[in-house]
Amino acid sequence: MISAKKVINELNKKNNSLFKSFLPNSQYSFNFRDIKKFKKFKTVIIIGMGGSILGTKAIYSFLKFKIKKKFLFIDNLDQTFLYKIKKKYNLSKALFLIVSKSGNTNETIINMGHFKSYLKKSNTLIISENKNNFLYSFAKNKGFNFIKHNPSIGGRYSVLSEVGMLPAYLMGLDPKNFKKNLPKLLYNKKFLSNSVRSISNLNIKKSKILIFFNYVPELNDFLFWCQQLFAESLGKNKKGFIPVISNAPKDHHSLLQLYLDGPKDKVFYVFSSKKTKNLKINSNFFGEKMRHLNKKNYHDIKLSQKNAFIEVLKRNKTPFREIVIKKFDEDVLGKLFLLFILETIILSKNMRVNPFNQPAVERVKVLTKKFLASKKF
Repeated sequence: MISAKKVINELNKKNNSLFKSFLPNSQYSFNFRDIKKFKKFKTVIIIGMGGSILGTKAIYSFLKFKIKKKFLFIDNLDQTFLYKIKKKYNLSKALFLIVSKSGNTNETIINMGHFKSYLKKSNTLIISENKNNFLYSFAKNKGFNFIKHNPSIGGRYSVLSEVGMLPAYLMGLDPKNFKKNLPKLLYNKKFLSNSVRSISNLNIKKSKILIFFNYVPELNDFLFWCQQLFAESLGKNKKGFIPVISNAPKDHHSLLQLYLDGPKDKVFYVFSSKKTKNLKINSNFFGEKMRHLNKKNYHDIKLSQKNAFIEVLKRNKTPFREIVIKKFDEDVLGKLFLLFILETIILSKNMRVNPFNQPAVERVKVLTKKFLASKKF
């Protein structure tokens, strides 16, 4: 297993822009003073696909209790959802944030067009590479506010750059709080060695499926971000594994039988939290048979289920890793982003694949454009 220190040193040299995005003093391609005027909007509609939007969704879901605004995320071709937004919200008072690294993402441009009558210079921000692409030309011709996407940072790695930090600022969060302790982690030997050891213990060569088994609803969108990160970065040259998001305890009653007694081709990341503010259960209502639930809270129930699940994994000698969320704030989420980015790159080195490209995806994009042009659909 390659050392984490070697990966960090290599990252600092070869992909300096990505490494710099981890640092509290990161330089952005926009000025916060210029963006401040957009903080007045109480409804924000973000249009993007994949890495252009998943990180921002993760931030919003994890820290929603601190955010006083409504953020809507459009990241699919879903006509019903688009009509629902038009019907439910006063879009003349909404801010539109459109994000695409290439500036030519079909789905993003199509969804943006659905709101064309509402897009104005005063309520639209566009993030894209500063080159000859559709969104850059559109912003220039219309006089819309344009923010440069760093060309050296791929979409799925961009959450700590302009792509994630500008929306975080609009949410009322301080981007520096996501990164204030990241330099300490980057050079913390214990943290890095534990991370590498955890990966080694999972025996990835024998695993075909990675299950994110999640007892923390606030982490759902973060895990969708992880799913893309793992799948696009590692799924190459007939290598990689399928990352599956499984919500617990709901999936105790649907997928657990397969997970525990089916093919031994899975590895588990089990996510739980130490959240204490929970609904309490008064089982007196149900009588003596449910007395064991009395004065327990939702956290107690989920903790018992999680512990039971892990005990069976141990008995079955199924590889797993547990990640416990002790606090819900920007610092913890920033550390999670960094941890999974570094581990993805470490895994890629050991699997001998390039973590920064996605050649198969590009082939589909080329054929899609060809089929649309020839009307073969």
